[in-house]
Amino acid sequence: MSALRANGWIDVHAHFHTPKTREELEMTAAAMSHFGCFLLPEPFEWTPELALDHMDRWGIAMQLLSNIPKTAELVRISNEYGAELVRRYPSRFGLLAALPTNDPDAALREIARADAGLHADGFAVTCCYGEVYLGDKRLWPVWAELNRRKASVFMHPDAVSPPSLGRPAALLEVAFETTRTVVDMLYAGLFREFPDIRFVVAHCGAALPALSGRLALLGAEAWVPNPLGITSAEITQTVANLFFDTAATGSATHLRPAITAAGKSHLVYGSDCGVPCSTEATLSRNLLALLQSDDLSAEELQTLGRNAANLFPSVLARLEASLSSQGHDHAHAHIGAHA
Repeated sequence: MSALRANGWIDVHAHFHTPKTREELEMTAAAMSHFGCFLLPEPFEWTPELALDHMDRWGIAMQLLSNIPKTAELVRISNEYGAELVRRYPSRFGLLAALPTNDPDAALREIARADAGLHADGFAVTCCYGEVYLGDKRLWPVWAELNRRKASVFMHPDAVSPPSLGRPAALLEVAFETTRTVVDMLYAGLFREFPDIRFVVAHCGAALPALSGRLALLGAEAWVPNPLGITSAEITQTVANLFFDTAATGSATHLRPAITAAGKSHLVYGSDCGVPCSTEATLSRNLLALLQSDDLSAEELQTLGRNAANLFPSVLARLEASLSSQGHDHAHAHIGAHA
């Protein structure tokens, strides 16, 4: 594998947006600046053509697209557009269907639509949606259905939230929201109750891997509220069971804590492509840092880049169908191999 290019990797952390007019884009940019301290040199627009161009230049076979708007109705519209993109580009895009997790009934309806109309590859949730955190017991019926399906669920923080100390939430606060949410899910007993859900945590687990040792050391002490009796060993094992993507976290300072906490086999490739906080320059630097990592061999990098196929079987099926239809040699060069 070239040291400067991926080889048919699958990107689990790529965003998309429904089409907007120029006026809508400018209004969104102004609101981000005014309310979020998020400065944009020009309004941000996502298109499938731009995403495909990035993928082709860097050797990415497929992006699993996610977008989690702020209302159940917008989620429904967004999921339908995402499904349309997959129909247009079945070997290049996959869909992680968003769930409006402040409304369990609406979330269950979207789960039901995942098979019937959306043909989604997996699911995407936000740490806190409409002031409801993922560990909220009202969501138990949602987790029960996802557990029954043995679903893979991509977990992402809310980057469109108020700034922290005058800086955009996407800079630092997203990492701590993710970490707080996973810890709350742990003490709520969610991972114990629903062991068949495979969670992919964005941004290499955020601050969780680096803090997991402290959590295991202190988290089961008598002074910590712990009605379910979560043990230190359970804390360590729960973190080890999670999967972590490499979005904006391809350097050693992020990778090494994640490798220590969960092992190399639980790393998956993620780019964070498709959002204003990711430019072509930062996407490239992050991928190059990953490709040049001293912590991963060429074989381990290729496993990381293709690990999503094990979590999302329908993705692998479409890539294999593409390989068959295009002819083995051509498709092999395009999507790469496991080894």
